Parts: sequence; structure tokens; C-alpha cells
Amino acid sequence: MESDELGWFSIKASIGDTLQFTKLNFVTQKIAIVNTGDIPVFMEPLITLDQVTVKGQTKKQELSDVMADYRKQGTFYDGKPTALSFLSSPITGLYELFGATPGRARRFAANSKSELEYAEVQRRYNIGLVKRVTNTTDTVAKKFMEYYTPSYEDLKEWNDYELIKHIHLNYDFYDKTKDKDNLRKSVLPPLVKPGSKQDPVDLSKDQ
Repeated sequence: MESDELGWFSIKASIGDTLQFTKLNFVTQKIAIVNTGDIPVFMEPLITLDQVTVKGQTKKQELSDVMADYRKQGTFYDGKPTALSFLSSPITGLYELFGATPGRARRFAANSKSELEYAEVQRRYNIGLVKRVTNTTDTVAKKFMEYYTPSYEDLKEWNDYELIKHIHLNYDFYDKTKDKDNLRKSVLPPLVKPGSKQDPVDLSKDQ
């Protein structure tokens, strides 16, 4: 089957048939035959997008990349020169100790350490876990979390069972306390020390 210079061609078909037109890089068209007259068919170009590969990067990787950039600027010890660095290269040691870039590297390293620790606390101690353990609402769980949050050092020592046990103990104390608004926020020291059998400490009272 050949078409003329304008693209017209003839094909045997009956009313009710469906014709399918395909062409590379064009959208496939399906046309139903409703009469015996000429039927113009307009092929629409297929719009394709270039492939884009998206790679995820963890917060730890992102912070490590920044520290690597500092090292490229001549900061060899993350802003903390060792004692041997002064013996092997006094100039490098002094630069690491007093230079502007090493100073920024030290501050960034300290901040990134805090950020990673905060992210780890948020990963293990979150509102979803607190709600499941205490069987309470979003509002109550958020208020309790403002009052009690285990520290990063605590979470390093506790497995999931121990974390749940501490949530239970501290929530029982929190739930039984009527004057909740005057309770001190326990962000760093937990109300019950790991391994102790004492009752939760009322932090609203000065020791």
C-alpha cells in the first residue's frame, strides 16, 4: 500500500471497523470507521523526556562531603591537629590550630555531630512509637515528649525493649502528675537512670 504525495491512501474497510495507525516517535491513533468518506488522520509527535537518575544522599554522607571539601582546602585534621603533626610539619600544625578554615571546620564538625545525634534520637524516639507504647492521642504524646526525651547517650546504651520500658515508666509518672505544666523538661537526664530500680524522680522539686 502506497500513499500519494499528500499522504492519502486507500484501504479496504467496512463501517464499524477500527483502524490503528502507528509510526515511530508518534502517538498511536485508533480511528473507528463510521462512513465511506475520506478520513484525515493527524499523527501527534511523541514527547519524550531525557532520563534523569536521582540518587539519594543520607545526612551523614552530606556532612561527610562537606568535611571532605574542608580537607581539599588544606584542612588535614578536621581542625584538630595531633601532637605529632607539630613535629612532622610545624607550619601545618600551626595552620590547623589558628587558621580561619580549620576554625570553620571545627565548628562545622561540632554542629554536624550534634545534628547527627539529634537525627538518631528522632529516628528511634518519635511520636509514632510513643503513641503505640502509651496508647494515647497525638496531642498527649507530643506533650509527653516535650517533658521527657532520652538523650543520645542513653539511646546508644538501650535496645528497643529498654527504650520501651523507660517510656512506660516515665509516662506512668507523667500521667499520674496533676500539675503537668510545672514539670521540668527532662531532655538530657532521663527520669529513671538505666539499670536502677528506683521510682521515677519528680523533677518539679529541687534536690
